[in-house]
Amino acid sequence: MRIGLISDTHIPYDAKSLPIQVKEIFRDVDVILHAGDIYSSAVLDELGEIALVLAARGDDDLSSLNGRVKERYVLNFEGFSLWLIHVFPYPKLHPLLYSSGSSSNQELEGTLGEIIHGHEDVPDILVFGDTHKALLCRTQGFLFINPGSATFPNYTNELGTIAILTISHGKAEVDIIQL
Repeated sequence: MRIGLISDTHIPYDAKSLPIQVKEIFRDVDVILHAGDIYSSAVLDELGEIALVLAARGDDDLSSLNGRVKERYVLNFEGFSLWLIHVFPYPKLHPLLYSSGSSSNQELEGTLGEIIHGHEDVPDILVFGDTHKALLCRTQGFLFINPGSATFPNYTNELGTIAILTISHGKAEVDIIQL
């Protein structure tokens, strides 16, 4: 199964439309997960021409998206539990994720390891947005993915990143793709 991951598109405010590369890269995915801050339902319509779209409500999404977004999706793909959410649900890690400096994956993995030991309700795969920075962190059998922002990475108007999550034969692999 191939899953397209996208977040923080901010259309039409910070970008006028989805980059054409998104459609090309997502052309053969089975489903698209949008991790919020969509702004316009036209984005979901456009992505919906490619595959089924599930979208989390972003902290800046308008009420016009009601009925098309959820606060959190709890999904199961080929035996993997997956959450789709906008804001990372474990506040203790926010200083590392939201800081302007770059945290090492080792530092993130260590802190994530501490956090997940304190929670029983942790999915195998967590897809989130909000930070506008791509992140791929695998620790203690858990996978945390932020595809970054396709249109507004690091809060700058330029092409950003998306991701492809491939689940096959009991393995989950992720490619973060620079547009």
